[in-house]
Amino acid sequence: MTGEAGHDAGKPHDAGHDAGKPHVRVYLDDNPQPIIDRELPTDIDLDTLSLADGAHRLVIRAEGQSGREGVEEIPFVVHNGPGIIVSGLRPNSIRSGTVRFTVDAFSTDDPFDPRRAEARSQIPVWVWVMSLFVVAWAVWYAARMWDVPAAYAHTPTFGHEAVSESGSRREDAR
Repeated sequence: MTGEAGHDAGKPHDAGHDAGKPHVRVYLDDNPQPIIDRELPTDIDLDTLSLADGAHRLVIRAEGQSGREGVEEIPFVVHNGPGIIVSGLRPNSIRSGTVRFTVDAFSTDDPFDPRRAEARSQIPVWVWVMSLFVVAWAVWYAARMWDVPAAYAHTPTFGHEAVSESGSRREDAR
């Protein structure tokens, strides 16, 4: 199952270990044979490529110098296959009639395709609501700026005379 699997799997649990030396046995799922049986301290490499995708469980049994045993159980999930994206159907949803949904899968081994770079799904409602607020604010701002404040009404930028004066000045300059 692993690069280390079956390393000492055929030995009885206490065979090969000196009495009083701490050692560890690692079991995968419900297999009664340990995938690793070594003296402590040790580093362990678990190759998940040989495991099926899904839930698994490691049971680690360590025995100290005193002969007392400690047990640690670690559930984990293997996900070596492609990532799957489902749009249009959520877990535990209640549906009737025809259910239409989209499925896509991505893997690190697949060549990059920009058309598949993002999941195809509907634009969320909150994006539409925020867009509406931005457009409404822009319309309000433009309408508010349409009326020139009285203090600036007669300046060259906003004054009506500025257009006629600039036109007559150009004629005088010619």
